[in-house]
Formats: sequence, C-alpha cells, structure tokens
Amino acid sequence: MASITENLSAFKKAIPDYVDLVAVSKTKPVADLQEAYDTGQRIFGENKIQEMTDKWEVLPKDIHWHIIGHVQTNKVKYMAPYVSLIHSADRLKLFKEVNKEAEKNDRVIDVLLQVKIAEEDSKFGMDPEEAKKLLSGDQLNKYPNVRVVGLMGMASFVDDEAQIKREFSQLEKIYNTFKESRGFSVLSMGMSGDYRLALEHGSTMIRIGSSIFGARNYD
Repeated sequence: MASITENLSAFKKAIPDYVDLVAVSKTKPVADLQEAYDTGQRIFGENKIQEMTDKWEVLPKDIHWHIIGHVQTNKVKYMAPYVSLIHSADRLKLFKEVNKEAEKNDRVIDVLLQVKIAEEDSKFGMDPEEAKKLLSGDQLNKYPNVRVVGLMGMASFVDDEAQIKREFSQLEKIYNTFKESRGFSVLSMGMSGDYRLALEHGSTMIRIGSSIFGARNYD
C-alpha cells in the first residue's frame, strides 16, 4: 500500500491548482497527520470537535482546521478559538451560536452553507429552496461574526454517475446564482469516490480521507 506521502503527492498532481484539498483525518492518529503535514498538507478535516481540538493542541499552529461533520451547538465553544472553516452550517440556530462564540473570541468565522442535494434521506443540510431563500434575504446580516464563503454538499453514495452528476449540478447552479452577490469563493463537494465528477461541476474544494490515510478504524 502506498504511503500517506505518496497518496498526497499523487492527489496534488491530479487536481487543478485552484482546488483546495482537505485531508479528512477523522479517527487517524496524530502521527499520520504529522506525516501529511511534513509532506506540505495544511488543511485537515475532522467530524468531531473534541477529536479535532485534541489534535489542534499538539500539532503545528499553521494548520487550517475544517469541521466537516454535523455540528452540535453546545460544542461550538471548543473550536471557536481556532477553527478555519465550518463546512456544515445547516440551520439558523447554529449560525446564532457560531456568531456568539466568534464574538467572544474576537473573530469572524468562515462557514459554508450545507445544502442537501442527495436523494438519500440520511444526509444533513438545508433544503435547496430554503437555502436560496436564506441567501436571497438579509437574515444572515444578523450574524456579523459569521462569514458565509460558499456552499457544501454531499452526493448520494450510489454507483449511478448520472444521479451523482445531477446532484452536483444542482449545487453548482445555486452556487453560481449567488457567487457574485454573496462573494462566494468556495464550492466544497467531492470525496474519494466522486471527486472527479465534482470537479467537472465546478468544485473548488474536495474532501479526501481514505484515499490518503487508508481505511478508517472506528473501534
């Protein structure tokens, strides 16, 4: 099996320069993240705030930490001092909490509005029409310490490429509709199994885990 260093190097050669690679390091030991860091990787994605905070405390401070999993509002305070990007802002209650904790830390925290594009029922995210309504209005102005820099979405875990393309296309259209008026710069979609299709639909940020670090151990 190829090393973390070899996997990362291969990905960076394969994707365009304008695409940010998030190394999804959930469940992986600090040593694995350090190896990726030593290869030049600076963006890491975690899905549990406590695990991310534990790693933040011991790893170099020029790492950009992204939370990619569903965020519980009562945990926001732990990551507010350092988190670089929240991928999964999917409800106004969370915006309110992030704004409160960002203000306490004298920060403006960048977030992505997570839109539910998958036809599966299991995905989190805001309904596309609900997202459009929110982005069209001025409700987000209530949260001056939160900056929405783009959108995030997850396609269905299916083998049907036509379905995956349809889902990515839906998010791409919403992104392009609001890109200029909202000053968006990030369209986060695409993981190990579907990132090539995501890139075809304008993704500027892909989230890659097992293809870099190997299979996860959830024990």
